[in-house]
Amino acid sequence: MSFSWKRNLVVLWIGVFFCSTAYSLSIPFLPLFMYNTLGVREHLEAWSGVSFGITFFTGAFIAPFWGSLADRYGRKMMMIRAGFCLVLIYFLYYLVTDPYVFLGVRMLEGLLAGFVPSAIALVATNTPEAHAGYALGIMATSGATGGIVGPLIGGVVSHLWGNREAFLFSSGLVLVAALIATFFVREVHVSLKQRSKVRDDLRVAMLNPRFMIVLGISMMVTVSVMLLEPLLTVYVLQLGAAQQDASLSSGIIFSSMGVATVLAAPHWGKIGSKIGYTKVLVFGLVGGGIGSVLQYFFTNLYGFGILRFLYGLFFAAVYPAINALIVKVIEPDFRGRAFGLNQSAVQFANMIGPILGGFLGGIVPIRVIFIMNGAALLLTALYVKYKGLDETAVHQSTR
Repeated sequence: MSFSWKRNLVVLWIGVFFCSTAYSLSIPFLPLFMYNTLGVREHLEAWSGVSFGITFFTGAFIAPFWGSLADRYGRKMMMIRAGFCLVLIYFLYYLVTDPYVFLGVRMLEGLLAGFVPSAIALVATNTPEAHAGYALGIMATSGATGGIVGPLIGGVVSHLWGNREAFLFSSGLVLVAALIATFFVREVHVSLKQRSKVRDDLRVAMLNPRFMIVLGISMMVTVSVMLLEPLLTVYVLQLGAAQQDASLSSGIIFSSMGVATVLAAPHWGKIGSKIGYTKVLVFGLVGGGIGSVLQYFFTNLYGFGILRFLYGLFFAAVYPAINALIVKVIEPDFRGRAFGLNQSAVQFANMIGPILGGFLGGIVPIRVIFIMNGAALLLTALYVKYKGLDETAVHQSTR
């Protein structure tokens, strides 16, 4: 590297922290925003599921396009584009007064966002391979730290001023992230002579069975986790939190998992570099699955928050391990497109999970969905364990 990858990692960590803080400051409270501000009184679980999922629906189709542009023009350019687009989108959320217009803005966010995935792809492609697992683990702590701070700030802002005003705070924080990407991020990038076609990228990806297995695991994990995303705030209300305190109580519980991720993710990254990322992935899935099942039995806010923390200690291993496996099993000059395809797969899963969870929340008790989530994670762990993945790094060119 012609520059310090450690310095770049610090700068990217800060940028992702601000962007993740902005997201977790306002987005987890969408059910409350729709209920208190937009006047959605009926079928709140379904509205919550659709509002979460529709962003990822549009994002899934556009992610390979952005990944292809990243390989041609660089991940830094994609970070800058996504950052300034998100500044505008959060401001539009502040202005929205109709739930259907709100869904339209959610779709627009899916088309234009992508700051964090671009930052992760930049770390993966601009970090020496021997340090990639560690660096990706560190990046996981960035998003998690934002996930700690954001809900707490969002809970306080929503409690004092209202859910709508939280979007203004988010817009300002993303502006900081966009400026950091513009002036401080450095990238070593070798541009493709021409932008590749998504169809060709898919063909190359399907010729790599190890990469396709990782994509499948990534989708399965995300669907199972996102089943609960639109329901946690509603569940906090069901556990007895007063309506006026629901945002703050939800923020504290959301933050508990973020604290766990900050504490555990770097250690999982180091362990993965020693024993293999497949084993770390299995540990994370088994621990997360058991932790999710146990949440069925805790029906008070304090016990639920503590168990979310313990669940987070194990689940912190999952996404860094998946990202490190992508680095291992894909050719270096295809990694930008590979992360774009992975983002697309995750976006589809992010779409399916909340919508499915929202409708399930209207049919079965939310507690039962914790059992479903845990079972899905445990089944995925069994698949990874017995399927196995050859983690030998690939260095050949795709062209």
